[in-house]
Amino acid sequence: MTFGHSQLLFGLILLPMAILFMVWANRRRQVAIARLGHPALIARLSESINWRGRWWRKRLWLLTLALLLVAMARPQWGNEVQVVEQKGVEIMAVLDISESMMVSDLKPNRLSRAKLEIADLLTRLKGDEIGLVLFSGASFVQFPLTSDYTTALSFLDNAQPGLISKPGTAIGEAINTAVAGFDAHRATQKVIVIFTDGENLETDPLDAANKAAEQNILIYTIGFGSPEGEPIPEYNQQKEVIGYKKNQQGETVVSKLDEITLQKIALAGHGRYFRATADGRELVSLIDELDKLQRQTLESQFEVRRVERFQIFLLLALVMMVIGESLTDRRGIN
Repeated sequence: MTFGHSQLLFGLILLPMAILFMVWANRRRQVAIARLGHPALIARLSESINWRGRWWRKRLWLLTLALLLVAMARPQWGNEVQVVEQKGVEIMAVLDISESMMVSDLKPNRLSRAKLEIADLLTRLKGDEIGLVLFSGASFVQFPLTSDYTTALSFLDNAQPGLISKPGTAIGEAINTAVAGFDAHRATQKVIVIFTDGENLETDPLDAANKAAEQNILIYTIGFGSPEGEPIPEYNQQKEVIGYKKNQQGETVVSKLDEITLQKIALAGHGRYFRATADGRELVSLIDELDKLQRQTLESQFEVRRVERFQIFLLLALVMMVIGESLTDRRGIN
């Protein structure tokens, strides 16, 4: 026999304490009765008391308490095989880690805000599988589809500019990489969520979005930054800002949020576009959209579980309590 909450068995220590209290209380009562008058008179007055019934009632109450404690500890014996199904949707988060995501027009910067939103998304998922694609001028799968959200968070922390040596922003290639990361043999709903400022410098994102839509893959986009934009900071090895990125003409490069491109991508992917805000309300809207999707079985597996037997002890406790309450205090009383 095993117990689901074996620590509750320590409560059985209450039984000897209850017995000691009952013995002490009985002696105090006898002393008090003896002070009331002559023993023979007291004996005549108490002839109708069902002392045996009271004796059994106390013991039945102690047994009831013991059975209740054992039931709460969830006794288990024997095994049963159950089929456990994991239902949800497949989500590929596509995160832009290009240099433009370090712009601070969304505090503390675009990339940090995007990572916070993905982390928040992980805490709100309900059995869904999620993977992460990182991209700038190229793209790769940082971690494949998983329901291990804790491990996913640890990989997310490592997402920084510089992981991809090729500069630029190739949203189209990132969409293709995300599509390849799905399990084509599953009939589950597949979703791509792109976290970027929308500045696309490579490939054709609309062509990639259309091809994904042909495979019934939904695409949502979240834009980080402001239409006015700000300069792209440059850092030294101590991660201190030492200046701002300049083009070949020596002009400071200003990175702006390209909402039009992101709206077109979402439209082609039959999804929606959201603009990132300081309070993150766009994530609430995204979760509402995901909750509307039909969740299919992601995985079925056989699981051997111990059989719960607390019901037996709970029933016995109820029987003991009923029997105890049915015992009368007076002789000749039914």
